[in-house]
Amino acid sequence: MAVNIIKVTTKKQLKQFIRFNCELYKGNPYFVPDLYEDMIGTLRKDRNAAFEFCEADYFLAMQEDKIVGRVAAIINHRANEKWNRKAVRFGWIDFVDDAEVSEALLATVEKWGKERGMTEIQGPLGFTDFDPEGMLVEGFDRVSTMATIYNYPYYPQHMEHHGYTKDVDWIEFLFKVPKQNWEKAERLSAIIARRNKLHAVECTSRSHLAKKYGKALFELVNECYSPLYGFSPLSDAQIAQFIKMYLPLIDLRLVSLIADEEENLVGIGVSLTSFAEALQKSGGRLFPFGWIHFIKPLLNKHPKRLDFLLMAIKPEYQGKGVNAMIINDLLPRYIEMGVADIESNPELELNEKIQSQWDAFEKEQHKRRRAYKKEL
Repeated sequence: MAVNIIKVTTKKQLKQFIRFNCELYKGNPYFVPDLYEDMIGTLRKDRNAAFEFCEADYFLAMQEDKIVGRVAAIINHRANEKWNRKAVRFGWIDFVDDAEVSEALLATVEKWGKERGMTEIQGPLGFTDFDPEGMLVEGFDRVSTMATIYNYPYYPQHMEHHGYTKDVDWIEFLFKVPKQNWEKAERLSAIIARRNKLHAVECTSRSHLAKKYGKALFELVNECYSPLYGFSPLSDAQIAQFIKMYLPLIDLRLVSLIADEEENLVGIGVSLTSFAEALQKSGGRLFPFGWIHFIKPLLNKHPKRLDFLLMAIKPEYQGKGVNAMIINDLLPRYIEMGVADIESNPELELNEKIQSQWDAFEKEQHKRRRAYKKEL
């Protein structure tokens, strides 16, 4: 059956683009929907500050009158300048198990990129590192998270069939929270704090966190994540957008901020109650009644599973034990709350510094995801 590719130009088509994966994965127990309202904010050019330095178009694959696939074509000019590449990104790609459909979607992005002077294609990637990235290649029988992509096992097979090769892999871990705090970690943390004149910051409210440390938090992420694959620094407008988007969801018990004598942030650790079940039950919609399912994780005093979103340590403090201070700050809270499991965000497979900080935990590497590339 012939595949017809159409460019998304209307509000109706954008809604169809956003919701296609919900139809494709209907009944799949491992799939976690995107939050529709977040997707609107990400994909609409008048709402996403990343369009200061990005350009993008979205496409739907049709067979007769049925949608059978979707893909976004993105150029992040800031990332290309930073990494000296001429790369077009494909993102938010989904398709039925039909090689003609996946080929048509990828060929559309390839052509779109070449028309704009690009010489390679990479993905799945979003506008920035704060968008879901990486195609799942291991862990298809594990529940996804709010921040990551789920896809069927046939996706990587299609990519290889179409001549795409590995660019980079991320791995994910599931950690077991111990029953009691480590006395050795407490002693070590105290020594590190004293030696480097550091302390854990206590935030009294989300508004206090946002007002005093919100901008500094994301500026620290910019500084620490700069060497990582595909990263482009967040602009002031993006930082303001993310403060409004993410900090209202934060449970202050699940955040650790480490500061120096002048209250400058030198390290952060951010975890979040898992919203996977809420997204599944709500179908990824807050309105009209989906918000009911989000009340429980937002108010839950004893969550069983957390998502560890990020850890960032100022470069001059890396290797000085600040990560141990962060973990030692958070672990007693996890234990008191009764947390059983923590799921890491994707970590670059070669980032041994990040992975080694979890060595004291009982852990399982349970997922792997991949960014692919191809010369144009």
